Formats: sequence, structure tokens, C-alpha cells
Amino acid sequence: MITPVARQGPLDSISYEDLYSRWERGNWRATELDFSADARQWQSELTDFEREAAIWNYSLFFWGEDAVADGLSPYIDAAPLEEQKYFLATQQVDEARHAVFFNRFMKEVVGIGGPSVAEGLSAIEPNLNWGFREVFHRLETMCAELRRDPSIPQLAAAVTLYHVVIEATLAQTGQHFITSYLSERDLLPAFRAGMENVAADEQRHIGFGVKLLSDLRQMDPEVPRAVSDLLREILPATVAVIVPPDWDERYISVFGSTFEELAEAGVVSLMSKLRSAGMPLDDLPGPPAFPVEGTPKERAERTKRLLKAGYIGEKTGPPSRGAEDLSLLFDSVAAGLDSAAAAAPGSIQWEFKDAEPWHVVVANGSTRAARGRAEAPRLTLRSTLEDFVDVVANRQDPRLLLARGRLRARGDLRWVWRSRRMFPT
Repeated sequence: MITPVARQGPLDSISYEDLYSRWERGNWRATELDFSADARQWQSELTDFEREAAIWNYSLFFWGEDAVADGLSPYIDAAPLEEQKYFLATQQVDEARHAVFFNRFMKEVVGIGGPSVAEGLSAIEPNLNWGFREVFHRLETMCAELRRDPSIPQLAAAVTLYHVVIEATLAQTGQHFITSYLSERDLLPAFRAGMENVAADEQRHIGFGVKLLSDLRQMDPEVPRAVSDLLREILPATVAVIVPPDWDERYISVFGSTFEELAEAGVVSLMSKLRSAGMPLDDLPGPPAFPVEGTPKERAERTKRLLKAGYIGEKTGPPSRGAEDLSLLFDSVAAGLDSAAAAAPGSIQWEFKDAEPWHVVVANGSTRAARGRAEAPRLTLRSTLEDFVDVVANRQDPRLLLARGRLRARGDLRWVWRSRRMFPT
């Protein structure tokens, strides 16, 4: 009888000890980089607008590196193995080194900051956009939650936020964007060398995070749901991190990329890391964590439209009432329902005071959105379009709107209660 050979995945060849040894071999010194050539090129080779766009982009990195250096302690405490704790301690050292690197560049090349790191951080704070503030505020609250509850599912959610969202989806995408245009134009040699070292560190961190997530998944069956809940909460803010000031996309295109390209790269990275951890994005339990359908490119393009229409992200005015935008919104609403959790097929009707009616037909395997009124809907909701959008974007609590009479519901409330797991929270 032939004994079957267990199939090995890419994570099986990586150990926590190996990751630690890679850290020892890969150490570099942020204090020894010579920025003199960078300072000359900053003034002579970049236009005024390129300098402004670069400051915006690099400010996000500087603040982010400082924030993650501050937030790793509860991760170390919660890690179940000593080997994991040791690696996380090296990661905290790396993040501090990255913050020192960015502070030196800002002060010595850009001319921003002062004698202390705190002065540099204070100077760049106005460059932080809504999405960035939301993501890093969630990191702060996540650290507090992990201190109170160092359970396996809570640690998995925290690792998803830190290693998969912040490092793999945002930082890795941004690092590639920066090093690509600096290499193509042969600019800022010391900064470019530092960014390449930062990217190598982050690649090691991401590998650790993906391996840890995979191991945590095998330790507790609740891990996939914890990951799904975290992603459903934070992904709308994540894509908003790359929204440039006043939606002026020259802040990105001046360096040869587009918003859509950066967003697509982030989506691809997110999906590949989750797949490697054994939890493909679209197979996670509960309502879909990323309810925008299509290829990574299509998801990036459609998410940008949702942002610009005011349906997700920062609220800067009333939402779009355009027919195509509303169609995309309700397609996303339909995609965001876990129709397998519905007690029975049915329709949900939205009646708006200030926009045309829409409804969603809930049927496992064929849930769809449609313009107009449904025949005999199970549930009818009445509100303004703006209030509905604020609920979708997590800006409003629907319970408060119900209490204030701004949202009215009628129909088969028993069906709603029995189908409650269908709805995203």
C-alpha cells in the first residue's frame, strides 16, 4: 500500500527561525545614509509640483512607520509561540528604523521638521487624508482590543489589519510605486536605497504575517470569520488612503502611475496573501468582505467610482444621484448580502424621498439589484438617499435613524430577524 505524500504549500518551507535569521542577515543602518546628493537633486531635478506630490506620498509613509512601531507590543504579548514573539520584536526594531529613515529624509532633504521626531510628525500631519486617518485609528483601537482580549481570533484580526492590509495592501504597493519612478529617472540615490531596504524588511514582515495567519487558522475555526469581519469593516477606508488631495490625480500620475493601477495592485496583493494563508478573500464566511464584483482591475475601477460618487469613504457632500452610479451602488448592496443566510427568497424595496426606487431580489445563487418597485417585497425601507448612503458607508447607525423616524421599515419583520446573518454589520 502506498502512503500518500502530504502536499506542501509555499509556507511550509518557511520557519519562524528562518525569518529571524533573515532579519539578522538583512540589517542596515538608517543613520549612515548620505543624503547630500538627494538634497541637490530634490531642488534641481524635481518640479515644484513633483516635490509637493512626493511630500504628500512620503508623509503617509513617515507617519505610518512611526504608528506601527508604537503598536506592536500587544502583538508580541498575544503571539502563542516564543519564536513568533522573537520575530515580532525584530519587526518593532525595523519599524523604528524606518521611521528614523523617513525623519532624516524629511529633515535633511525636504527641510521639514526639527530636532525631534515629534516635530517632523507634527509638520507632516496636515498631509494625512481621511482614509489614512481611519485605517491608523483602527490600528490604535485594535491594539487596545488585543491587550484586553489576546485570543487567537482577535490576534488573527489584528494580524490581518497590520500585516495584510497596512503592510501588504498599502505599504508594499506604495513602495513599488516610489522605487519604480525613482529608478526610472535615477533620482534620490540614498532615499531609493533606503526604500529598497524598507521594502525588503516589509517583505519579511508580510511573509511572517501570512504564515502566522495560516497557523492561527489551524488553531481556531473562528479565525476566518474574524478575518472576514475585520476586512468588511476596514476595506472601504483602505482604498481611500490613496485618494489624493482634492481628488487631483496628478499627485499620482506625475510619477507615471494612475489611481486605478495602484488600487489594482493593492487588490491583487490582498487576494494573494489571503489565498496563501488558506483563506481566499471571496471564500471567507459571512457577508462578502469586498462586495464589489469583477477582476482585480474591475474591482479597482468600480471602487474608485463608489468613492467619487460619495457612496463610501469621506463624506464631502451629497451623494451622486446619477443612474449609472446608483446602479453600481445597488449592485454592490446586492453583492454584499450573504444570500445563503436568508430564511427564504424575497425582495427588499428601497423607497427614497429624493431619488428613484430600487430593490434587491434575494435568492441564493441569483441575488440581483433592479431599478423600480418589486412585486410584494418582504421588506420596504423608506428614507432619503443620503441617509441610506450614510448607512452603507458606516457613517450612520441605522438604529438611530429608526429611532428618529428618518428610516422607516415595514413588512415581514420575522423574515428579517430569521435572515439577520445575511446583512453586513
